[in-house]
Amino acid sequence: MKNVVIDTNIIISSAISSQGNPAIIMDLVSDKIIQAYYSNEILDEYRKVLAYERLKIEPKKQAEIIEKIKEIGILIKPEKSKISLPDESDRVFYDTAKAAAAILITGNIKHFPNEDFIKTPAEYLQKIAEY
Repeated sequence: MKNVVIDTNIIISSAISSQGNPAIIMDLVSDKIIQAYYSNEILDEYRKVLAYERLKIEPKKQAEIIEKIKEIGILIKPEKSKISLPDESDRVFYDTAKAAAAILITGNIKHFPNEDFIKTPAEYLQKIAEY
């Protein structure tokens, strides 16, 4: 099974639309084809962003998403890195992926260093299709 850490933008995109690469990624997680890792800080970020009023995601759906991640994901507590990132709030995703030896899947690739374990949804789906 492939280990992944899912950035918030992928969670949001899949919550808003059942079509597209983010939704496929989340289906792979739900079907336990890939293994999601998360930290408590990541769950807090998911909760905060899912609740943004402008996204119009129903509270019931928000709760279902969080419960599903907690049910099928693996909770870890990563060590904080010292790498420089443009957005400090992204550090927890980077650190969790490093700690889990996982691929970080993000739609905001420019927020992270150019490292092999950081992929867009399209890049990740292409990578697993090659296996």
